[in-house]
Amino acid sequence: MFKKKVTFKILCLLIASDMLETAVHFFFKKSTLGASYEQVTDLATAVVFLKIVFFSPFFWGGLLAVFSVFILWSLILSKIDLSVAVPIASFSYILVPLVSVIFLHEQITALRWLGVFFVLAGVILVSLSSKERAEQLK
Repeated sequence: MFKKKVTFKILCLLIASDMLETAVHFFFKKSTLGASYEQVTDLATAVVFLKIVFFSPFFWGGLLAVFSVFILWSLILSKIDLSVAVPIASFSYILVPLVSVIFLHEQITALRWLGVFFVLAGVILVSLSSKERAEQLK
C-alpha cells in the first residue's frame, strides 16, 4: 500500500466539492419552497408538488451540482484515500447551516450548533486517528 499525499490542488478540489455539496442542499431546498403545500397527503398533491419542483430552475441547478460533485469526488478519490478525503471534505456540516441561516433565514438553536460542533470534533478525531495509524505503518 502506498501513501497518497494531499497536495494544494487536491485540497482546492476538496473545498470546491464541499461548496458544491452545500449548493446541492441549498438548490434542492429552494426548489421545494415554490411548492406551497404544507403536506403531501395523497397522489394528486404529490404529483402537483413534484411538477412544481421539477419545473424549478433551482431543481435543475441542484442536479447540475450533484453531477459536478460526482465528477470532482471521482477525481479526488483517484488521487487520495477515501479515509483521508472524507474527513477533510466534512466542512459542509458547517457550511449548510451557515447557508441556511444567511440565505434561507432559518433559525438554528444553540443546541443544534452544539451538535454541529460535536460532529466536527468527531470528524477531527477520526482524521487524527487515521493520520496516527498511517504513521504507525511507516
